[in-house]
Amino acid sequence: MQVSRSYKSFHWAALILIYLVIIAGSVVRTTGSGMGCPDWPRCFGQWVPPTEEAQLPADIQDHLLEKRIKKAEKFAKLLRSMGMAETADKLVNDPYLRMEEPFNAARTWTEYGNRLVGFLGGNVVLLLFFWTLLRYRKNRKLLILTFVNLVLMGFEGWLGSIVVASNLVPWTITVHLFFALIILGLQIYIIHDISEKKEGEQPASSLQNWLAGLSLLIIFAQMFLGTQVREDIDALIRDGIGQNLWADELGMVFFIHRSFSWLVLLLLAYMAYKNEKGQKNARIRLIFVLLAVELVSGVSLAYLDLPGVARVIHLLFASMILGLLWKIWLLRKQVFQG
Repeated sequence: MQVSRSYKSFHWAALILIYLVIIAGSVVRTTGSGMGCPDWPRCFGQWVPPTEEAQLPADIQDHLLEKRIKKAEKFAKLLRSMGMAETADKLVNDPYLRMEEPFNAARTWTEYGNRLVGFLGGNVVLLLFFWTLLRYRKNRKLLILTFVNLVLMGFEGWLGSIVVASNLVPWTITVHLFFALIILGLQIYIIHDISEKKEGEQPASSLQNWLAGLSLLIIFAQMFLGTQVREDIDALIRDGIGQNLWADELGMVFFIHRSFSWLVLLLLAYMAYKNEKGQKNARIRLIFVLLAVELVSGVSLAYLDLPGVARVIHLLFASMILGLLWKIWLLRKQVFQG
């Protein structure tokens, strides 16, 4: 089914915004701004957050703490109804749940910027659903995909409120990232589904497709291992352990994350080698370039005292590699059918 150029363009805009949401979330995490706005969806009870502490309403933080605890307890009740009593107990008994952070304007506006990007992305996805409903509803598959993506965006927004309500309890951040990547993958799939094959586009070979699929799974797992490593690092920072000792203090998760990085390097290096000997697929070339930057940023995080921008680059490039591998895997039918 043919769709308009403007419809395709808005889907690309949605994809870019989803990437921006991932970047913004990484900036928030890197700068420690996750609780810059201790309530959701407003910030200190206001739609436009304050720029200095004197603008805060009286006793607002105590009031928001009470609301946050109630919301966390309500979420814990939901978890217990799902048979996750142990997780619920960890949530309500987490000592950081009741900790308050002093007002910091820079962190507040960093978190607020993250929310604005998410709000914009969510509204573009909402627009695309209604656009599909009005113009392309005969394409049931496309209608279902845009609806599912809208539901996931809404769920991701709600989950963001839980992250705030739990005062950044680590596992909630991991789940938040998981659904962000699911939304990303679904948006790429929609774009692939409505796009026409370009003339002269050279698909990857069957072997490269399977290598791409394997690498895709490993990198997907790697991103969650990386989140766990980051959580362990946050704990070390709270305990006053310096960065020069992180590598010694981090446990098995860090070792697996680092070891799998070498496996991904070998798989993608072999893909790049086969690509240069044969098809010269532009996506595979780009993946290898992104991988080089990704590994450099990963090494800098583990061993060098570099600014937080390296963490943002690390997550962004991993997400881009993930997206490109997913696109290559989606194109595999062109190889198997012809």
